[in-house]
Amino acid sequence: MAVLELRDVHLTYRTAQGPVPAVRGVDLSVDGGEVLGLAGESGCGKSSLVASVLRLQPRSATVTGQVLVGGENVQTMSWRRLRAVRWGEAAVVFQGALHSLNPIQRIGRQLVEPILLHDSAATPRTAADKVAGLLAQVGLPETHADSYPHQLSGGQKQRVMIALALTCDPQVLIADEPTTALDVMVQAQVLELLVGIARQRGMGVVIISHDLSVLATTCHRVAVMYAGRVVELGPAQELFEHARHPYVRALARAFPTIGEARSRYAPAGLPGDPPFPDRLPSGCPFHPRCADAVDECSSVDVRLRPAGPGRVAACVHVGAGVG
Repeated sequence: MAVLELRDVHLTYRTAQGPVPAVRGVDLSVDGGEVLGLAGESGCGKSSLVASVLRLQPRSATVTGQVLVGGENVQTMSWRRLRAVRWGEAAVVFQGALHSLNPIQRIGRQLVEPILLHDSAATPRTAADKVAGLLAQVGLPETHADSYPHQLSGGQKQRVMIALALTCDPQVLIADEPTTALDVMVQAQVLELLVGIARQRGMGVVIISHDLSVLATTCHRVAVMYAGRVVELGPAQELFEHARHPYVRALARAFPTIGEARSRYAPAGLPGDPPFPDRLPSGCPFHPRCADAVDECSSVDVRLRPAGPGRVAACVHVGAGVG
């Protein structure tokens, strides 16, 4: 059963130069216990899409479409109901734990606060007991409750952020670049932790990352965004190894492959840059950078179409026996 559904979600920023479409018609769903990866280059709309889930977008942004958490549309909720849904039913592990934790409050106090705010039956004693359990679940000793953020390593702070998101037992957990600035070993531990929590609690988890290879080994399914849209969606390992969209193939080739000396020392790059949201090219927005582009690509804006069992891709070659 889907715990999170996005139906034709658009997010547009109002600027002095005019509207800027950051998210353009995204449809996604996440089931309980499922881990969904969301990949793409900077500027493709990943973080803007996440902001729309709990109405965290700035006032300069307008969101249309439906964002359903537990079957309720977040975009039409009252402020009182939205406050209950945040933390209680859906939570976000924000990018950059160093900047997300209060530097002058101890870790325990920061973890206790949402519990007392959202659970009317909680007392300081029961909240402290829950905090001890949460710290243990994310692999930290109970004594870290008395620590300040600056006394913890980057990996430990990231674990605290995960514990903070779990304080009110949400159905949906969104991790925005949870392994940024962490070394490879700690990255693996944090991702393993997120997957284990999803399995144990039956939560739907969304992991956002630039690294398609990491998502391929961590997630059940992966959605890849480009220019504000999902351009391919499918089972994680299949999508990484046999992508149908040229952009996704280029992302996969950009990461070194163990055992392949050529990719280790010279990973294939992707020339050019993503288009500015307010200056999208005609047709397929990827065609100016695409090695497989044909004349049709500059005039036809292809939407997602079937690309195999459980897979969709937005490319003129899909369904034509090519790609």
